[in-house]
Amino acid sequence: MHQSTSAPPAARPATRTAAHDRCPAAAAADPTPCDGPPDAATLVDREGREVAGCIQHCARLLPGLDGARVHPFAPTARALDIYFRASELPPFAWEIGR
Repeated sequence: MHQSTSAPPAARPATRTAAHDRCPAAAAADPTPCDGPPDAATLVDREGREVAGCIQHCARLLPGLDGARVHPFAPTARALDIYFRASELPPFAWEIGR
């Protein structure tokens, strides 16, 4: 049973699951762990929608997003790492076991 509480977030009991410990760019079906901070970079798709994520999951998500790119404000080393990793992956790599 889920009840809302007026207690501040710090006073609420911790109910984190494994899905909450992953960055926003991690696909639910992707079993790989995050690599780096959950907001290491931001991907921007062709429509201008953005999603922040760790380096690992940004790289895994990038090949499946047509016309996507790493946000220009990401540090150069992180952006290059994402592009290099993504270049070795097919779209939706987790669906074929990669």
